[in-house]
Amino acid sequence: MTLAPIRAEALDLLATRPLVVLTGAGLSTDSGIPDYRGPGAPTRAPMTYQEFVATPEAQQRYWARSHLGWQRMGRALPNDGHRALAALDPDLLITQNVDGLHEAAGSRSVVALHGRVSEVVCLSCGTTSSRADLERELDALNPGWLERHGWVESRPDGDVDLDDTHDFVVPRCRCGGPLKPHVVFFGENVPADRVARCYAAVEALGTSGALLVAGSSLTVMSGLRFVKRAAAGGTPIVIVNRGETRGDALASYKLEVGCSEFLTELCTRVSRLSAEI
Repeated sequence: MTLAPIRAEALDLLATRPLVVLTGAGLSTDSGIPDYRGPGAPTRAPMTYQEFVATPEAQQRYWARSHLGWQRMGRALPNDGHRALAALDPDLLITQNVDGLHEAAGSRSVVALHGRVSEVVCLSCGTTSSRADLERELDALNPGWLERHGWVESRPDGDVDLDDTHDFVVPRCRCGGPLKPHVVFFGENVPADRVARCYAAVEALGTSGALLVAGSSLTVMSGLRFVKRAAAGGTPIVIVNRGETRGDALASYKLEVGCSEFLTELCTRVSRLSAEI
């Protein structure tokens, strides 16, 4: 079967059923944020949680890079895919992204599985604070840093490729503890309450709903487990992603098309059907 009939069938399925949507980095590429594993993406090795907490030097290296990356991720705007999902308003939107663009687009029922890079947490006292406030402090403590290093290449998790970070000054919490972005690093576990909420939404779909995966390779289990749970419950699964995913064998439909394009088309299809009722 050619792509056109498969695409039409997938759109018809999704437009007429309750939805849970799982999104990954591929959804934000149209907002200028690079993805991890899309076609042509270089091999990347993000800092793990164990590395981050091991030494002050690792934290210095992370924040020096992330301060640069924030200038891009922090200014990114929602794209057509984010806006389409906000209009579709699925039963639950599960995102593996930390960029906050779903919320900025107006999506309401969102579980940010890996947290949000716009927040900071102290690893000693647990206090959370604003990333924007920390960025102002980093600017004051490191004058000229952005001007000297603003050319370096961005990474998908909001930092950059930079090795020389020895003179970067990192503030600490008022309690003296180290600060960390309030996101789930590789090597950390997703909070159990988030996972439970996502499982419950997927299970509630049963055979009458559908799970849509948009822009995720499903390489890590944090997202793949929901696809597995949907498949176990007989829920139809549609995967929209450029390149193979670990969930392809479980999908009712797999489409290698752009997320923004497909989601906009789905939104139009749903609006048309609603107008006909």
